[in-house]
Amino acid sequence: MPDEPQTLAPAAEAAPTGARPRAGAADSPVPGTPVGPARWVTGLVAVGLVLAALNLRPAITSLGALLEEVSGGLHMSGSVAGVLTSVPPLCFAVFGIAAPRLARRFGPAAVVCAGMAAILTGLLLRPFAGGTPAFLAASALALMGIALSNVLMPVIVKTYFPERIGSMTGLYSMALALGTSLAAAATVPVTEALGGSWRLGLGVWAGLAALAVLPWLLLTLRGRSTAGGTGPVPAQSAAAAAAGPRVTRSRTAWALGVFFGLQATGAYITMGWMPQIFRDAGVPASTAGVLLAVTMVMGVPLAFVIPRLATRMKSQGPIVVALGLCGLTGYTGLAFAPAGGAWLWALLLGVSNCAFPLALTMIGMRSRTGAGVVKLSAFAQSVGYLISIPGPLLVGILYQHSGGWGLPIALMAGLMIPQMIVGSLAGRDRTVEDEC
Repeated sequence: MPDEPQTLAPAAEAAPTGARPRAGAADSPVPGTPVGPARWVTGLVAVGLVLAALNLRPAITSLGALLEEVSGGLHMSGSVAGVLTSVPPLCFAVFGIAAPRLARRFGPAAVVCAGMAAILTGLLLRPFAGGTPAFLAASALALMGIALSNVLMPVIVKTYFPERIGSMTGLYSMALALGTSLAAAATVPVTEALGGSWRLGLGVWAGLAALAVLPWLLLTLRGRSTAGGTGPVPAQSAAAAAAGPRVTRSRTAWALGVFFGLQATGAYITMGWMPQIFRDAGVPASTAGVLLAVTMVMGVPLAFVIPRLATRMKSQGPIVVALGLCGLTGYTGLAFAPAGGAWLWALLLGVSNCAFPLALTMIGMRSRTGAGVVKLSAFAQSVGYLISIPGPLLVGILYQHSGGWGLPIALMAGLMIPQMIVGSLAGRDRTVEDEC
């Protein structure tokens, strides 16, 4: 990744020597966003954030709930199914890099609007796929839209809600967890109600995506009709944005990127494979889907509490360690008593997966400026998702060739150790500007 990716926010003026802005405060708005927007605009942004977040995981968890049916219908081997579960982080890494450049040119609202439209189109096309390549292409289109929105959500939060980063990140994370768990729990029952067709069971989630397009379309149209708005950024703003920190020189940025990658690895392995682990242990398919939903729904309350708690702490290391220990315990139980303690393991892994909203919160806290947040968000998420790509694929290969879940679960548990180490480093009280 280049040292100077294009961004959509200018750097603020240097703070006086020895001054330390309060963590989470925005020094300057993102270019293309009006200063002091009308109350109805911020309300519409809040609605848009919630609807967008609801759509950032159903494309993935609905597939996880029906992975066995999809694999059988498209004649996939275990290794190919592993590739399928690795597609989300690959798309997030590849397309996430482009988000700042696109947002600088077209405005963040327009890019998120396009992302929601891509999710809608991909989910509409996926049920009509006649083979694996077409299914992957339609999935990739939806995941491209998710990737663009993933990177820009922290930027929009810091721009419109600079004094409420913790609470708004929590609200967004709660909605994301709700959408994730809803798709995991409802996909199998909905599929059965629609006659057992996995194609219809996956396609119904396009309706939710259609709702998410509307607020971002209104914000985009408003931006085009005002002098500022959410339109393209003037050349002078782009030049100011280039003055942001070189995050590739920051140890904190790298620690945050690796932490993001390791937590994403665990999350996508869980979303892609956990229902199959339970099904192989004798748990009915519908119950396995509900167990995944339990894991995901833990993020609804905790995703609101953890970011608010994190912004009140100088170091987020203790939270990182606590979440990691929950993950270690959950994986250990999954290895030795997957069916007997299924509900407890699902709860513990759900707590562990709340490292995601914590990582998003730390992105907003580890930079003083809007420009820094944009660069850090793109860098940490792109690096993180690149790191997470091999995980689900490796689990599929180990599962196919070992004939069981012992080795895959040992891999998942082992990754929690470095996650706790780099997460503690990323949680130290410093900013990327300090290190650059």
